[in-house]
Amino acid sequence: METQVFDVAQTHGILVREGISAQTRSDAQGWRSLYAATQHEQPYEARFASVRDHLIVLHLDGPVAIERDLHHGSGRCLIPQGGVHMIPGGMDFRVKLCGALSTLHLYVRDEVLREIAAECLPGDPAALELLPRFGDTDPMLERLLHAVRDVLEDGHPATACYADHLARAVAARLIRRHSNRAEHAPYEQAPRDLLGGELARAIAFMRANLCRSIDLRDIAGATRHSPGHFARRFRQSTGLAPHQYLLRLRTEMARHLLAETGRPIAEIAFECGFANQEHLTRFFKRAVGATPAAYRRQRQS
Repeated sequence: METQVFDVAQTHGILVREGISAQTRSDAQGWRSLYAATQHEQPYEARFASVRDHLIVLHLDGPVAIERDLHHGSGRCLIPQGGVHMIPGGMDFRVKLCGALSTLHLYVRDEVLREIAAECLPGDPAALELLPRFGDTDPMLERLLHAVRDVLEDGHPATACYADHLARAVAARLIRRHSNRAEHAPYEQAPRDLLGGELARAIAFMRANLCRSIDLRDIAGATRHSPGHFARRFRQSTGLAPHQYLLRLRTEMARHLLAETGRPIAEIAFECGFANQEHLTRFFKRAVGATPAAYRRQRQS
């Protein structure tokens, strides 16, 4: 097993480019199984040589357009907040970031991936291959990545052990859902346009229309699918029904406005698409665990 501390020198070099504003990095925390960093990225275009370990990028805001070239083809995708793209180890690539973006970059050691594969799969773990992803959503993987970010921001000396556990949990998820040995065939066989570009267009449509009443037919129209087909594919891709995802986006916008502005709560409720302040308060308390007024006091104190 790899014993060397995982530092930025073993990554693709994206994180040391000009225009990358670092926030937190795991270099000084003694992590060996994974490397993690959060940062704000300005638009850029570059090519990167392969490294042996596996990169996952989680979009912490968005949507933002990304262009990417791999050995088997190129594409452009509008990736929403919570979307991920993955570069398996051993793969060169070109990327063009078309707008400013906050991200979490996480690298998982190839040795960790093979170790988990040997424990949970029959056959030779060397035959396992991760699949490149571009704009996909995986709620369980997103939760694991946010857990890594929480540990990263904690900065406690004892986090190395916890990071090892999280590295193995991430590796298990990659094997189960994002490899040539994936157990959930329907995910792999689902139309790529919905999991990538069309899903992003639907979410972008929701974000652009948070302040007005929209229904399933309106959202499905952004993807040119029938409402029923779209709703099934959307739930399969995100783990949420479209109306649940829309409420989450509205709540996230309300959180931002409550924390960053002094605007009246009733006005914020209207701008975020809630019928009135009481409507916002009911859903906000359920999602956040506090009323809008209490949340504002906590964040602005």
